[in-house]
Amino acid sequence: MPLVYMCVRPQRGAADAEYESFRSMSQVGGDQLEMHDLVHDPLPPDAFERWSGFLVGGSPFNVTDPSSTKTDVQLRLEADLERIAAAAAAGTTAALFTCYGIGVVTRMLGGEVSRRFPEDTGPATVALTPAGEHDPLFGGLASRFTVLTAHKEGSGATPPGSVLLATNEACPVQAFRVGDWLYATQFHPEASTHAFVERMEIYRNGGYFESDDFDTLAGRVLASSVTEPGRILTAFARG
Repeated sequence: MPLVYMCVRPQRGAADAEYESFRSMSQVGGDQLEMHDLVHDPLPPDAFERWSGFLVGGSPFNVTDPSSTKTDVQLRLEADLERIAAAAAAGTTAALFTCYGIGVVTRMLGGEVSRRFPEDTGPATVALTPAGEHDPLFGGLASRFTVLTAHKEGSGATPPGSVLLATNEACPVQAFRVGDWLYATQFHPEASTHAFVERMEIYRNGGYFESDDFDTLAGRVLASSVTEPGRILTAFARG
């Protein structure tokens, strides 16, 4: 069975580009990674029979948005993501959630997501924990490496039942695992520096950074060496 990229971005151009980033970094063909637009189409009843694993992309949505301000689409989408996370935590499928998705998983597990741990748009350095150094997906990475981030919320502690895999000072929970098959990262493992800059252009007025700072931030991203995060996806795809 193929893997599936779960699109949770309303902006179709950003979603299509993110799919291609996931496919490229996973080193799989198009027939091995399908795309499902969760913004417009609910999780199908046979999802766990149709796909062998789930890659969940980022989104301009925030878990910490007040429920009263969330659209019906966002509320339904988050419920669908929780179903995927619960199945992966139970070991009935595999899933890797990124950025916005780590907040959904954290909340589902009873952890706290807040606006106290944002990170600027651009490169950041994360370090593996001892558990991360021995993890099946993270264990082959450098002990410290550069990632690409852009988020308004995060967590200071891992949720119950999870194992911290990567951390940094600005946002202590950069990656964790639940059981053997549920992974979540705060950073973006899929984006190359050029793809990330293209995404920055789409979200230039999205509140992640001052639009006048675009050229400076883009230059910082393009000058970065981001070699390790994509290896997480390759290892995940190889199962």
